[in-house]
Order: sequence, then structure tokens, then C-alpha cells
Amino acid sequence: MAEAQNIPAGSTTAGSIAVAAESTVATRMSAPPSFDVADFPVPHGREEEWRFTPLERLAGLHNGTAVATGSAIKVAIDAPEGVIIETVGRDDARLGKAGTPVDRVAAQAYSSFETASVVTVPKDIVLTEPVRIAVHGEGGTAYAHQVIELGAFAEAVVVIDHTGDAVLASNVDYLLGDGAKLTVVSVQDWDDKAVHVSQHNALVGRDASFKSIVVTFGGDVVRLHPRVSYAGTGGEAELLGLYFTDQGQHQEHRLMVDHNAPHCRSNAAYKGALQGQDAHAVWIGDVLIEARAEGTDTYEMNRNLVLTDGARVDSVPNLEIETGEIVGAGHASATGRFDDEQLFYLQSRGIPADEARRLVVRGFFAELVQKIGLPDLEERLLAKIDAELGASV
Repeated sequence: MAEAQNIPAGSTTAGSIAVAAESTVATRMSAPPSFDVADFPVPHGREEEWRFTPLERLAGLHNGTAVATGSAIKVAIDAPEGVIIETVGRDDARLGKAGTPVDRVAAQAYSSFETASVVTVPKDIVLTEPVRIAVHGEGGTAYAHQVIELGAFAEAVVVIDHTGDAVLASNVDYLLGDGAKLTVVSVQDWDDKAVHVSQHNALVGRDASFKSIVVTFGGDVVRLHPRVSYAGTGGEAELLGLYFTDQGQHQEHRLMVDHNAPHCRSNAAYKGALQGQDAHAVWIGDVLIEARAEGTDTYEMNRNLVLTDGARVDSVPNLEIETGEIVGAGHASATGRFDDEQLFYLQSRGIPADEARRLVVRGFFAELVQKIGLPDLEERLLAKIDAELGASV
């Protein structure tokens, strides 16, 4: 179990924290970022960014053999008044503005989509109801691109809900104008055989605030790559996530926060529970503080609760600092089983073992679930957690 490591301004700690003149976080990728799939070699599983991923279960998304099959997914958008919804072609200037694909699947998705949907909240508009985007798999293979754009000082909550069965590769871009506030909840509640690989790119404007909450339950293989960079000073990013990995599932979350502007903040907190034979969760947390990013304040944390034998967790936090002029930086990672004392305490007060187990797991996730701020979605996710525990092997 790895304990928390904190770095006050101007000091360093050994381990997976590095102070360097060049970006080792950026160069861990096998090829530079590119929109062209030809710039990426076909992965073989020994590359740093692919070594945890079961390539044989990606249905050809990684090697060019996955061919789009028409109406593989249906997308429905329900938005409050004042929100602009567009379907645009590949030449729209907003596509790819938030970030460039960093691996072959993301580049394949960018090269293969035909039209993209753009949801825009104009300048100064403050939404009192969420934008809800339903992505439902109808079977088959699809490539997609989605853009969420907020004008200066706009505020919005967006829920992206993935259900059904599909093989989906996508890029999702979040563009935040100066002073904007965006909360995005991305739910992966796929059927058992679905494959979902997606890169999420957030470009955070000056004094803007971005909160991402990623929730992963379903699917055979889910591999998500949230990435954040800053377009000006004073930006803030909060990356939260929870996942429940069941028997045979592979769920992988690879975060990257590039502090490329001064006086910005970030906080990442992901929690996962695993049960069943060959349940496999991967969490990679990369934070880069560039030389120009004086005054950065950042922290990342991953916690995993292993409920049964046969489950496996790989948790790798990485922090690279290129300047000593920071407010603070740190990371933490821990994986463990149930606390026997907690269970004994609950059972000694007359609570049955199954109910005690459910309460412990609910409590483990509750802090993050409550940050969603949408009661209907919070209740649905807690019910899903209960259902997963009820199906425990």
C-alpha cells in the first residue's frame, strides 16, 4: 500500500515524484500527439500506455480492423432553453481544439467520425437544469466526437449517460471560456459485452472551473483517458471518479493534468471496488507541472476496495515538477480489503453480515456520489452499487 506523499513549495520527494528538466510524463507515450492515425504504430501491449490493457478484447479498435456499422449508437440530447445544439461536419473549427489524440484509438476515432454534435452554452448563461445526453448502443461499432462549449461566465451541468451494447471509440472535448463553470458527469452503465474507449479533453479558460465526475459500472472493457490543460491563469480542475469492477471486467482510467499556466489548481480523487474472478481495475494518474506554471496547487488520490479473491488492481500515480515555485503538490494510492473491525462493530450491534458489508461499501463511495449534486442520479448510482453487491460471487 502506498501512502500519501505531499510536497510543500520548493521541496521534493523520491519515488514516483520527479523533478526534471524535460517532460517524462509527456514522453511516456509511444508517439507524439496527432490527429492522424498513421502517426501511431499498432500497439503490441508492451508500450507504457498499453501494458495494462487487454488488446485482444478491444474488438479491433487498436489496429484498424474495427469498421463502423452505421446506426451502432443513438444519441439523444435534452437541454434547457438557451442551449444551442448543432450537428457539424469535420471542418468545424471547434473540433479538436481542446486537445489532440494521444494514442492510436483516439486518433482512429478522430479520423473516422462523420459528423459531430456540439452543445453550446452561450456567454453569461447560467443553467438551472442539467443538459442530459443519452448515448445508447444498438450493437455494432461506432466512432464519435462530442463537443461541450461554455462561453465566458456561463455555468452548466452536463450528464452523459452510456447504456446498451456497442463497440465505441470517441473523443469528447470540453471548452471553457474565461470564468465559466462546468460540471460533467459521465456514466458508463453499458451491457456486459460493450467495449468503450474514449479520450476526454478539457481546455480550462482563465479563472474557469471544471469538474469531471466519471462513473463506470458496465461493459467488458472500458478505457477512459481524461486530460486537462489550461488556457489561462487561475483555472481550477476537479477530477472525480468511482468504479465498480465485476467478474471478468476490465476498467481503466488514465488521467493527465498538464499544468501549463501559472496559478492554477487541480484535484483528482478516484475510488473503486472490485469483486469476482479476473476483475481488473487500472488507475493511472499523471500530473505535470511545467516550468512556467508557478503557483500551482495540485493533489491526486486513488483508493481501491477489494471485496473478493481473484480481483486485481494496478494503481500508478505520477507527479512531475519542473519548477520549485509551487503552492503544493502530492499524491496518494492505497488498495486494501474490508476493515474487519468495521464489520465486527456493525455486526456486534445486530446488523447482519450482508447488510454490514453493504453499508461499508456505500460509505466508501458516499463522499464522491454526494458531489454529483443531482438527487435522481445519486439515487440511481447508489441503487446500482447495491445491485452489484447483491450479485456478489
